[in-house]
Amino acid sequence: MSDKKKRIPIPKVFTEGQYQTQVEMLQVQRKPNKLYIGIPKETTLQENRVALVPSAVASLIGHGHRVVVEKEAGKKANYTDHRYSEVGADIAYSKEQVYKADIIIKVAPPTLEELDHFRPNQILISPLHIPIITAEYINRLRQKRVIALAMEYIKDEIGTFPIVRIMSEMAGLSSMLTAAELMTSSSGGKGVLLGGISGVPSAKVVILGAGVVAEFATRTAIGLGADIRVFDNNIYKLMRLQNQVGRQLNTSSLNPIQLKKELLNADVVIGAIHSQSGRAPILVSEDIVSEMKPGAVIIDVSIDQGGCFETSEVTTHDRPTFVKYDVIHYCVPNIASRVARTASIAVSNILTPILLKASDTGSIQNLIHEDLGLRNGVYTYKGCLTNEYLGRRFKIKSTSLDLLITSNL
Repeated sequence: MSDKKKRIPIPKVFTEGQYQTQVEMLQVQRKPNKLYIGIPKETTLQENRVALVPSAVASLIGHGHRVVVEKEAGKKANYTDHRYSEVGADIAYSKEQVYKADIIIKVAPPTLEELDHFRPNQILISPLHIPIITAEYINRLRQKRVIALAMEYIKDEIGTFPIVRIMSEMAGLSSMLTAAELMTSSSGGKGVLLGGISGVPSAKVVILGAGVVAEFATRTAIGLGADIRVFDNNIYKLMRLQNQVGRQLNTSSLNPIQLKKELLNADVVIGAIHSQSGRAPILVSEDIVSEMKPGAVIIDVSIDQGGCFETSEVTTHDRPTFVKYDVIHYCVPNIASRVARTASIAVSNILTPILLKASDTGSIQNLIHEDLGLRNGVYTYKGCLTNEYLGRRFKIKSTSLDLLITSNL
């Protein structure tokens, strides 16, 4: 058989043009999308903060975005409507006007009445105060098909929780100063000074957790002269805390026997445990609290995630404490609201870059698809619950957000 007969014919389409100059393919940037952001006035939990301060609003408007601020939304943080209007924000005189925005940002969870204003595919960015939310709240968000993000579960590029960190810094400072005040006779305490003086020993402080709250609480307690014990099962965190504080501390793992011994002798106990996905673990049982010294003070900073003391109940700034087993409990979920102006600036500093990045990617939804850290904060997405812990707690079916995004729902 000749070579011609063995040769298999190849269509020209597969051989032509392969040596010709190819067209250069350049990356095409997306056209920035203009965001429409609404800032409602907070009406619950004695919330004094505002989600975006005027300087942050000025930055967003300078990039071509539209911001609507409800009348007197910044008043409790000492920001007037005039300040907002001067930087280009629209001042809304009704909630209906604010909730026309595509993105609603709050520093407290919306009430059930406020949820009536939402519409499908609207974005909600707010905290998720686990102790006070209900199944009805979750179901209402699902029915409205709202894309809801919890501020405290949003991660940054290095895997930390920026909102939690900055609020934890303030909570750590404030919690120790609050404890010092609650120990005084005028506040119902035993009349004990937190720091020791000549001839009088210092008050004993136990801190549960070795994260950011613990670091700043420890710094404050050291400055006041208290005797400190820190407990955490993460030895690396205990080492980091000592390095950050710059001195040797009395630290321990969460050994039940050692922990109980210190709790029964403590004048102040700070609960500073943070969960990455759901409820904070309960580390101190009701039985142990009942055996603590009369007049001792518990500051449960973890109360926004359910609290790490079995006896903890959510309190407010109007009535911040209650007494159980002669132990003073302080369980305010939004401690940073006491320093509303500082806290508002801190939240704005974190949210503004996220919003500007969202406009560069086209929308918040596109950024959720691309940014794993932001995706970690999503708990309802277009009618589906995506947080596994909330699903177990309220017996509602939860669906993986990755699955929903992959299926393009």
